[in-house]
Amino acid sequence: MNNKETVDEINGTVVAEFILLGFQNRQNLQISLFCLLLVIFCGTICGNLLIIILVSTTKKLHSPMYFFISQLSISDILVITNIVPILLQILLNNGGSISFIHCITQLYFLCAPEVLECFLLAVMSYDRYVAICNPLRYSTIMTIAHCVTLSITCWTSGFSIGFIFIIKMSKINFCGPNIIDHLFCDSLPLLELSCSDTFIVHLEIYVIGIPILMIPTIIIVLSYSFIMTAVLKSKSSVSRQKAFSTCSSHLIVVSIFYWTIFGVYVFPTKGRTLTMSKILSLLYTVFTPFINPIVYSLRNQDIRKAILKHATW
Repeated sequence: MNNKETVDEINGTVVAEFILLGFQNRQNLQISLFCLLLVIFCGTICGNLLIIILVSTTKKLHSPMYFFISQLSISDILVITNIVPILLQILLNNGGSISFIHCITQLYFLCAPEVLECFLLAVMSYDRYVAICNPLRYSTIMTIAHCVTLSITCWTSGFSIGFIFIIKMSKINFCGPNIIDHLFCDSLPLLELSCSDTFIVHLEIYVIGIPILMIPTIIIVLSYSFIMTAVLKSKSSVSRQKAFSTCSSHLIVVSIFYWTIFGVYVFPTKGRTLTMSKILSLLYTVFTPFINPIVYSLRNQDIRKAILKHATW
């Protein structure tokens, strides 16, 4: 692989291409991981598309909860199609090159859907709160117009915030090494290669990133606090079981998403090997989109019935 560079108009050079190393010197791991990721990629696309189709075509699934689940599936498809095809190529070739523009674009379509998913998970917890704590007003609060407005707000916020961050990232200079010891273009490995002062970018990550994580987290915690209070006050065991059944899938998805995100970006990285960092990155970019449709389909009776109904046609 040749190291492409373009001459800067003032002095020095500007990197026009990055080299992603993947898992170097681990041939057996790379072959096994390639096969595993290929299966997961196909399974994720099929699973999420199935949920989108079922929610669109099954009348019983025309409700706010399933509408937001289908939005989550679209987000998961965006993340995995952005990461895995290039990653498979890198694993096959024991490394690979990616242009600066392509790298920044990949980072954008990683950040924006992840921000979107934070907001969607918060909206879904709010939906469960209204359904369980205000069941008589549920249909008047969670109207089609309100659900569409919430969805548009999540999508607009996710891609707008992602765009603001990417504008900053695209303006920093890369004039030294162009080798990224990672599986894809992520913000932290890129910032380590920059020859610019990245203080403002790091500050922006904290100023924007902390509220993005904390506000949805607070909404989720508050929603489930009210839900738990309402469930514990209920004297009907049937009502309790139904409430836990409708919330358990969402709680599992929330737990997986936030633990992997916090594991990569929030928890201390001291003592963590590069291989461990790469594996953690795979968890939230590849395995989470794969697990989400499994959780919702296996633990949701309505979706299971819809699958069986379509299978008998």
